[in-house]
Amino acid sequence: MLDKLNRKFLFFDGAMGTMLQKSGLRTGELPEEFNILNPEVIYNIHKEYSDAGANIITTNTFGANRLKLKNSAYSVGEIISAAVRIAKQATENLDEKYVALDIGPIGTLLTPLGTLSFDDAYEMFREQVVSGVKAGADIILIETMTDIYEAKAAILAAKENSNLPVFCTMSFQDNGRTFTGTDTATFVAVAEGLGVDVLGVNCSLGPGELQSTVDELLKYTSIPVMVQANAGLPKYKDNATYYDIDPTEYSREIKIMAEKGVIIFGGCCGTTPEYISSLTNALIGLSPLKVTKKYFTTVTSSSKTVFLGDEVKIIGERINPTGKKRLKEALRENNLDYVIREAIAQQDSGSSILDINVGLPDIDEKEMMIKAITEVQSVVSMPLQIDSANTDVLAAAARIYNGKPIINSVNGKKESMEKVFPIVKKYGCLVVALTLDEDGIPTTSEKRLKIAANIVETARTYGIHEENILIDPLVLTASSEQGAVMETLKAIPLIKSKYNVKIVLGTSNVSFGLPNRKLLNTTYLAMALAYGLDAPITDSTNEALMDVIRSFKVLANQDTDSKDYIQTYGNIVAESTAISSNDDLKDIITKGLKDEAKKASMKLLKQYNPIEIVNKFMIPALDIVGEKYEKQEIFLPQLIRSAETSKAAFEAIKEKSLSGSNDMVDGDKILLATVKGDIHDIGKNIVKLILENYGYKIIDLGKDVSTEKIVEAVRKENIDLVGLSALMTTTVKNMEDTITVLKNDFPHIKIMVGGAVLTPDYAHKIGSDFYSKDAKEAINIAKIVFKEDGN
Repeated sequence: MLDKLNRKFLFFDGAMGTMLQKSGLRTGELPEEFNILNPEVIYNIHKEYSDAGANIITTNTFGANRLKLKNSAYSVGEIISAAVRIAKQATENLDEKYVALDIGPIGTLLTPLGTLSFDDAYEMFREQVVSGVKAGADIILIETMTDIYEAKAAILAAKENSNLPVFCTMSFQDNGRTFTGTDTATFVAVAEGLGVDVLGVNCSLGPGELQSTVDELLKYTSIPVMVQANAGLPKYKDNATYYDIDPTEYSREIKIMAEKGVIIFGGCCGTTPEYISSLTNALIGLSPLKVTKKYFTTVTSSSKTVFLGDEVKIIGERINPTGKKRLKEALRENNLDYVIREAIAQQDSGSSILDINVGLPDIDEKEMMIKAITEVQSVVSMPLQIDSANTDVLAAAARIYNGKPIINSVNGKKESMEKVFPIVKKYGCLVVALTLDEDGIPTTSEKRLKIAANIVETARTYGIHEENILIDPLVLTASSEQGAVMETLKAIPLIKSKYNVKIVLGTSNVSFGLPNRKLLNTTYLAMALAYGLDAPITDSTNEALMDVIRSFKVLANQDTDSKDYIQTYGNIVAESTAISSNDDLKDIITKGLKDEAKKASMKLLKQYNPIEIVNKFMIPALDIVGEKYEKQEIFLPQLIRSAETSKAAFEAIKEKSLSGSNDMVDGDKILLATVKGDIHDIGKNIVKLILENYGYKIIDLGKDVSTEKIVEAVRKENIDLVGLSALMTTTVKNMEDTITVLKNDFPHIKIMVGGAVLTPDYAHKIGSDFYSKDAKEAINIAKIVFKEDGN
């Protein structure tokens, strides 16, 4: 099947949910149970799509995981087995027909955003994969992912428990990012690195709105791209949901994508066999464009991709206990806030990537590395370099890392390559390669080139491409190896002229044992940059070194119009770096230093009453965080981390208030609920967390909540603002019914709604007062409502 992709297009089917609704699926019913209770309905849907021209039939297993099926009478294995059997029956004796095991999101956020661990998510996906393989699926389709971390767990489960082709699609919003902040370049880097066979985009938007996302995918990827768009945006009329793009318009946009280079097509929400028939006909006479290899050297977090080679990038070196007494103490005391502060300081001072080394003989390095990576990734958006001499630590850290990391390091020794390269390949990492071998560090540039060549050629046998290798030609000290200092620099152009690799270097080693190290370090750094150094491993908080890098980027035409240089030096004003106690809590919240929040709050309570602390420090800090989130300067992990930090401060203040004079007052009440029939509550839970931190008292009724229960709670709690959530088109009718009853019984009440299937127009038509696209908007709505009430 994969071999055919350079010669012909492949077609998936369209929406299963849309067809099930037409076939009588009632609100609250589990679609996956139809595989056992109504197999003929599923068979007929598959047959219609197959007859319409679909090559790949997707099993009715989108939500067939143990979390979503916890109240079902049937096991994951039973439902998947039945689903695959029906799909195979519908395509029996037909040429070029394949069955794709459909795996959708679990339905809850992974840590640190939520409560589900990476390992538990992996186990849920593994159960689905094993069941699908046993039942005879031909392909594994991981689709509609909005969290790259969850996608990684699913991909690993598929790769480690099957030999089937793995397709993976994510759902992107109109800002070009997923719900949790992943952009297309990051998705491509992570998914390709993990070894998927096809990647793409599905759901969320119509094909026209997805054209820019498709352009980005094609720009970065070296593997086939697939698209399964919605039939436009959902609309509401005569008590029914419909989509606003017909098959002809849908196919017109698909043809444009095909002409750009997309090879695999299908449909998502709102599409039917008519859409599949139309798009297959639209592509008659066209041939797929050849998939071309792209040569990008990238390292990513979950929300940011750093491209190496286009301009000088700094790898921050400060999180390494070697020679750092305070860091050693912090690691021994499990004080990760110290590590986080170091990470933030380097991010703020210009580092693009952070090296993380926690190697001490008297701690559990693997455990500490995992903790450090998890904590740092929840606060900063920069990619990380995992630095350890222990391959067990490297493997464990690469597995739980959210994104595509750098492994530091491998060298030219046979034993080193045999241990490190399998980790690099499996987890799709970049790797720092040191030019030393069994004979030690060479003294000549030619010998460094020879070792680099051996590393690159050996890596190729593991399937690791040159662009994923960072060569470190190793600096020797001028005090003891003065003649070899220039050999390191000479090796840089030699290596780069032969291989498509990038060069990293820890330049500060050159000055060891000599006076005025600052002078030697800055001079050598400037020389190395001129020779072609791509990424110095250095201290970005050292202004002298940063002066060299900024000035070099101007002279090398990397800082266009000298913008960064002028911004830094154009209007230098001496500023105090001291942070007063009054600013400290605000700073702690914006930076997400959760462990320091309580101490700072208790300190402020000596000067201010609780309400003053909330209004003067906590809410302004959250406003800053919200503005940064809205401008895409930070993303969901950082937003939630700051909210949790604020919550820790708030709890400390409440404790103090309860033990002494109680100056706290209950905030205005807001009721939140996911409507009847809908079991998705990720967005609602995030809104709850943020609203609570602004002092609102949240009555959370949970998910799958009946209208009667909502009405009862509104009456009992005397609620003025209700927030309703729905993710599924099948449950929007329940949302409308709930709104109608609430407005009849409580004419004064205000209602805000949110969810992936809603739009502002849709929200207005079903009777709500406000449409909340995210948590930040919910805060703005709450401020409006309670200001109007005079509260």
